[in-house]
Amino acid sequence: MIELLTADTPNGKKISIMLEEINFKYKVTKINISKDEQFKPEFKKISPFSKIPIIIDHHEKISLFESGAILIYLGEKSGKFYKKDQRTIINQWLMGQMAYVGPMLGQHHQFHHYNPGKSEFGEKRYFKISERIYKELDARLSQSKFLAGEDYTIADIATFPWIARHEWHDIGLKKFKGLTRWYKEISKREAVQKGYDLLSKGDRIPEV
Repeated sequence: MIELLTADTPNGKKISIMLEEINFKYKVTKINISKDEQFKPEFKKISPFSKIPIIIDHHEKISLFESGAILIYLGEKSGKFYKKDQRTIINQWLMGQMAYVGPMLGQHHQFHHYNPGKSEFGEKRYFKISERIYKELDARLSQSKFLAGEDYTIADIATFPWIARHEWHDIGLKKFKGLTRWYKEISKREAVQKGYDLLSKGDRIPEV
C-alpha cells in the first residue's frame, strides 16, 4: 500500500492522479503546510528539503521525495505511462515541468494571485514568463497529441495540475488551441478527475 503525504497543491495532485491512473491502493496523509508541518523533524527525515509530496511504499519499505522521482518510480513499478522505449523524450518533458513550468508558474502564483500589489517587478516578470510557457506548451501540443508524443505519459500527468490553475494565471487558456485541446482531453479522464480531488472535498477540474 502507498501512503501519500501531501498538501492540496499541483505537485500533490500529480501523485494522486498517477495513483488513480495506475489503480494502486493508497491513502492520503495531509501535511498542513500553512502550519509548517513540513518542517517537523519527523517529516524532514524523509523529505530533506521539507517539501511535499512524499510517498511511502509500505510493501517495499521505501520512501521517496520529489514529485518527478515519485512519478518515475510509480511508472516503473506499474509499467504504465512510462514506456522503456520512450523514456528519453518523456524525461525531457518531465524535467522541463520540474525545472521550469512548475517553479515559474509557482512564482507567478505568489506575486499575481497571493500577493498582488507588493512587487510590480515580480508581477510583470512572472506574468511574462508564464505567458511564454503557455505559448511554448501550445506550440508543442499543436504538433503533438501529448507532450512526449502520441501517448499520454507521466510528463502530461506532471504538467496538467499546473495548467489546471489557469484561472489564477489570467493569461487566457482558451487563446491557446493546442494547449486547450490537450487540457480538455485530459480533463475527461476519470482517474484525473478522482486524483484532482486530492482531499476528497469535491474539487472539480476548472473548465476553460
